[in-house]
Order: sequence, then structure tokens, then C-alpha cells
Amino acid sequence: MKKGYRKLSLTVIFLVLALLAGLGIIDDVGREYTDRGFKRALVTFAVARSLNGVISVAQGTEVAIQPAGIGINFTPGQILDPINDLIERFSWVMLASSTSLGIQKLMMVIFISPAYTLLLISVLCLLIVMLWTPGRAVSWGTSFVLKLAAFLFVLRFAVPGVAFIGEGVFKLFLEEQYVASTEQIEKAAKEIGMINQSAEESLPGLPDETLIEKAKRLYENATTRMDMSDYIERYKAAASEASEHAVNLIVIFVFQTMLIPLLFLWVIVNGFRRLISQQWLVEVGK
Repeated sequence: MKKGYRKLSLTVIFLVLALLAGLGIIDDVGREYTDRGFKRALVTFAVARSLNGVISVAQGTEVAIQPAGIGINFTPGQILDPINDLIERFSWVMLASSTSLGIQKLMMVIFISPAYTLLLISVLCLLIVMLWTPGRAVSWGTSFVLKLAAFLFVLRFAVPGVAFIGEGVFKLFLEEQYVASTEQIEKAAKEIGMINQSAEESLPGLPDETLIEKAKRLYENATTRMDMSDYIERYKAAASEASEHAVNLIVIFVFQTMLIPLLFLWVIVNGFRRLISQQWLVEVGK
């Protein structure tokens, strides 16, 4: 009686698992969440490259001053060297995050495909048939097929599960910080771009200029020289904002696209190892 009840319970469980795989209840949600994360990483990567671009322009922009005919060139954008190194690394992190999410999208396509789903359902149906077929050899085979079915089932739902957990954590804890940091990075890029434009408006005088034009140029150059400290302070302020929020985004994406999948994988692997090591698996079908 107890043996028949165990077989009946396992049969119901296998049928439910086959139904879950066939219906793909969380597949659409997992695919949508993965697409969201992938697009978010690409957008952030583009923002990082945009900031890197305006910083590179700032570092190459020279403010020319020619008091009394003596040429002096300033490159106030060099103050951005440290933040430029950070943004370069930020870009690499975003590229790695985009790649990680791209791999998840590919795995999603493979493991929720009709062919893979059919394979899983077929193994589960075979398992049910073997479960109710008497015989010692069949009993050993049932234990092996059960382990295979468990492995296929884990692969089938692992990627949607990672997407579901990752997006849930993002919505609950990270979204507000992500939006604020992204906006500040974009604001810093625009600010540095405006400073670059102001710096580039300092042009050298022409050789055939009149006395009045020369006097005007000397006055403008003197004014520009006095504004050097202002350029530097504006660059420092923009760089400070960008640095803080770039680090925030690095933390967010490393946590969501790398640590969460690795933690989930660790839980799945350890759970699977504990499952297949259970003694009751050996006794299935007896």
C-alpha cells in the first residue's frame, strides 16, 4: 500500500512538471525580464561611452592665451584624467554585463525552445512508464532517468528563474538608485560638453588684425586667463558627480548581472547534488 502510494505521488509530481514545462508559465515573463535587463545594460553602456567621449574631447582641448604676443596654451581638461580611467573601467563593466545578459538571452532561447521542452516531457513520460514497470533492471534505470529528468528540468527553468529573481531585486532595491545615477551621469556628460564648447571659443588672433582688434583680443585673452580657475572648478564638480554615480552603477550591474546569477547557480548545483545523493532515488521503482 505504501509502495503504491509513493508511486502514485511521484506520478502526479512528474505530470505536473511536464505540464509546467509544456505550458511555459514563466517563460514569457523570464524572456521579458531578460530583454529589459539587456536593453538597460546597453543604454547604460552608451551613456558611459558618451561621457568617455566628452572627457576625451576635454583632455584634447587647449585654451589659447596670447598676452603681449606670447603664446600660452592651457589644457584644463587634464584635470579629468582620474575620472577618465574610472569611466573606461565602467565601460568595460557595462560591456561585461551586456555580454552576460546576452548569454542569458541565448540560453533562454535554447532551453525554452519547443525541441528542448519536448525532450524534457518525453523523459518525464518515460520515467512514469518505468516507474510502473516491475523488474530490478527497470528499477535501476528508473533511478538514472529520474536524475536525468531532474537535470533537464533544472536547465529548463534556471534561466527564467535567474531573470525573475534579478528583475525582482532590481525593482525592489536598485531601480531608484539606477535612475538617479544614470540621470546624473548624463547631466555630467552635458556639463563637460558645455565646458568644452566654452573652452574652444578661445581663439588665437589673426596676424593682420587692427590695433583695436588687437586690444580687444588682449582683453579677451586676459579675461580667459582669469577664467582658467573657473574652468578647472567646473570640471572638478562634474567629475566628482560622475565618479560617485559611475561607482553606483558598477555596483548595481555587477550585483544584478554577475553575483545574482552566480549565487543562483551555486544554490541550484548544491541542491541538485543533494537531490541525486538521496537514498530514496535508488529505491524508486522497487
